[in-house]
Amino acid sequence: MDILIVEDEAEIAKLIQLTLEREGFTCYSCRDGLAAIQAFQSQQPDVIILDLMLPGLDGLEVCARIRQKPGPKDPYILMLTAKGEEIDRVIGLSTGADDYLVKPFSPTELVARVRALLRRSLRHSGQSLVYRTQHFTVDVDQHTASRQLESGESEPLDLTTLEFNLLATFTSQPGRVWNRTQLIDKLWGNDFFGDERVVDTHVARLRKKIEPDPSNPTFIKTVIGVGYKFEDNRVD
Repeated sequence: MDILIVEDEAEIAKLIQLTLEREGFTCYSCRDGLAAIQAFQSQQPDVIILDLMLPGLDGLEVCARIRQKPGPKDPYILMLTAKGEEIDRVIGLSTGADDYLVKPFSPTELVARVRALLRRSLRHSGQSLVYRTQHFTVDVDQHTASRQLESGESEPLDLTTLEFNLLATFTSQPGRVWNRTQLIDKLWGNDFFGDERVVDTHVARLRKKIEPDPSNPTFIKTVIGVGYKFEDNRVD
């Protein structure tokens, strides 16, 4: 697994690289936001460890640009911040980061977070999995998703890995009410370290891509005080 480290403090970058290389990861690093964009495009890493405060483009802008154009790989992004304020974590997650880690952190915690990110995927038994509803088709094995238009044509959906897994989870059981804890367990597993509100962030991002009117959703409904429910007729 390839990991891109974007950190402008040389000692911290070196510590992160040595820690992860001891665990068998291939690492490379850069010191500013523009270099991070270039390295992402050329190297296509599996994970990006991204400092929030960077010269040039800051971590939020780098994260947003990567999510806009993920390329062949849609990397997991672990945001690093020296600030402990909750608002910084929420903003980081809203731009597409998968998790955050507040400095100072231990090497053990860093490795645990990275391994937890790499384990995030839908769990299934190996059989061919294709979920079809009236308006959506999700092929888990091929990692493709499409939406049925009123014209009868099928439109491919450009989803991040988490958005795809979230849609697959919803279409697997239309009508089921999922609370945040259940969605976290399904998508992130037992190694999740973040805030439960990350679920709301990714639901909002998915709504923007699949709903005719994201502010008045047709498919992903909020069940107040509980969580979310996907409403669409299943097609066998």
